[in-house]
Amino acid sequence: MNLENERLELFKGIRSSLRGSEKHLLVGIDAAKNNHHAFFGTHNGRTLRKNSVFDNSIQGFESVRTLAKDIQNRYGLDEVVYGLEPTASYHKPLAEYLIRQGEHVVYVSNVAVVKNRALLDGRWDKNDKKDAANVGRCQGSCRISYAALF
Repeated sequence: MNLENERLELFKGIRSSLRGSEKHLLVGIDAAKNNHHAFFGTHNGRTLRKNSVFDNSIQGFESVRTLAKDIQNRYGLDEVVYGLEPTASYHKPLAEYLIRQGEHVVYVSNVAVVKNRALLDGRWDKNDKKDAANVGRCQGSCRISYAALF
């Protein structure tokens, strides 16, 4: 079986186990040109850390990964799943880096993010901090697809 097929099978297992899971750390990332915003939480709505900003660079990618591992260990979570909303091409270097490090990466549907945004607090405003939280919360309940290697 080739790497893409293995990743697809792994994704199917993750997707089915996310709903109602207490063992996953969900990292929602709003990707942008220079900086990315990250939200760390669980499927049941528990916020573990919000408003984390990191650079769109290898150093920034390493810092968010280190932070995720620290939070995972602190709260005794079994797995980390990174969710990104595909945004132009800004998400691609981060997704590729995470995949090459053996991390679970999913893409959260743009349509689902837009629809879920209004449900978060009843308003239609948009900002990077809320978008990262929205992507994180969408991983367990919205339309997601696996991130392929480029």
